[in-house]
Amino acid sequence: MNRIAVIGAVLERPREVQAEFNETLGSFRGIIKGRMGIPFDAEDMSVIAITLQGELDEINALTGKLGKLAGVTVKTAISSEMKE
Repeated sequence: MNRIAVIGAVLERPREVQAEFNETLGSFRGIIKGRMGIPFDAEDMSVIAITLQGELDEINALTGKLGKLAGVTVKTAISSEMKE
C-alpha cells in the first residue's frame, strides 16, 4: 500500500557526505517526488527535505540507509495508508 512521506535530513560537513547521500537518493529515484535543499555555509551544514510516495518498506529502507551515513541525521513523517 502506497504512502506519502517526507524525510528531513541534516548534513553536517556536507562536502564530505554529499556524494554518498546523492548516490543513495539516486537508487530510490522511483519513489522520490521532490527535493529541496538549503545550505547553511557559515555553519558547514545543509538541510534537505525529500518528498516520497511509495511502499512503507521502500520508505523505511531509504530512511535507514541515509541514517547510517556519517554526519547525516534523518527524521521521517509517513502518512496513513492511502485510499485506492
